[in-house]
Amino acid sequence: MGALVPLLGHAEDDTSDAYQVLRQQVDGFAEVTPDRPFVFPDDHGPHPDYRIEWWYITANLQDEQGKDWGIQWTLFRQSMDAKPVLRGWESNQLWMAHAAVSSPHEHQYAERFARGGIGQAGVLSANRRRNYQQPFEVWLDDWVWKSQTASPFPSTLSYNIGDTEVRLNMRSSTPWVLQGNNGFSQKSGKGQASYYYSQPHIQVEGTISHQGQHHQLTGHAWLDREWSSQPLAKEQKGWDWFSLHLESGDAVMVYRLRQTDGKHWLSGSWIDTKGNSVSLASTDILLREKDYRWVIVNQDKPSQAKKVKLPLSWEIEIPRLDKRWQVDSLYDQQWMNTQFPYWEGIVKVQGSDTGMGYMELTGYPVEIIR
Repeated sequence: MGALVPLLGHAEDDTSDAYQVLRQQVDGFAEVTPDRPFVFPDDHGPHPDYRIEWWYITANLQDEQGKDWGIQWTLFRQSMDAKPVLRGWESNQLWMAHAAVSSPHEHQYAERFARGGIGQAGVLSANRRRNYQQPFEVWLDDWVWKSQTASPFPSTLSYNIGDTEVRLNMRSSTPWVLQGNNGFSQKSGKGQASYYYSQPHIQVEGTISHQGQHHQLTGHAWLDREWSSQPLAKEQKGWDWFSLHLESGDAVMVYRLRQTDGKHWLSGSWIDTKGNSVSLASTDILLREKDYRWVIVNQDKPSQAKKVKLPLSWEIEIPRLDKRWQVDSLYDQQWMNTQFPYWEGIVKVQGSDTGMGYMELTGYPVEIIR
């Protein structure tokens, strides 16, 4: 999972309304079916026959003093019609980008929007037609993730949030992880699914200029790639997603799609240091909320202040692997008060192994502070 769908409205006091578009069946778009072969580098590029898609990066980083930082950068594509128009002002492709920096001092975020077809945003990727010579590039305005080759790595990610500037160099050498059943990621028992692959082992070096200071950062990043035409069932309110980097060098991904009947859909994967993965089904995963806490939204604007109650402490257990972790928010105030609001931020991991990671919580209702 690990990302959202762009350009959605939401009700004033109930963010779950924003998910209605994810539950709607829209005819004419390509369907996600099992046994589709993945082809790289082709599949790093857009899939306009599908309704929604994203390129999603999170990173757990440390500065020279050992303090924890986090970054999130995501580009979303949405097709407004089942017959894609890719070029010119008639394009029906819409783009949105989210960016965030979590520091020991504050959480900063920004979002940008663009229309397709005019060069303002997009993804360039090698394919058979280009004879695999096209370098990989993802951008919206001057927010750019760019490689010198057809592979997404090694590459550079650069963006700014106000006067905070981020520039990261990223590299990876392990295989792509095809989530679910060889990349077919089922989201319910009623046919909802996506194509989903990840790269959990990305080494990062870079700089952040923040509040007049320059910080050298190192750490690990996680890439998620996903596309679909209807990822949620009618009974699903939202999801909870975790990507964890462990001190052993192993990685784990777990997500839960919350269903109104309480029979939640769980999935995940265990990835070793070489990129070999084990797919985890609902019966393999025990996921428990341990502590709910209030997060204040718009706290710098008292007249617009709201609050949302979120599970910011969890226990994740995988009995078949004899693994159990306590996962806690490092900084509670990591709310993305974007057009499509959600919580996305750094978590610390303790238990069978220690580590750091990222958590995403969507579909929790925001309340006006009265």
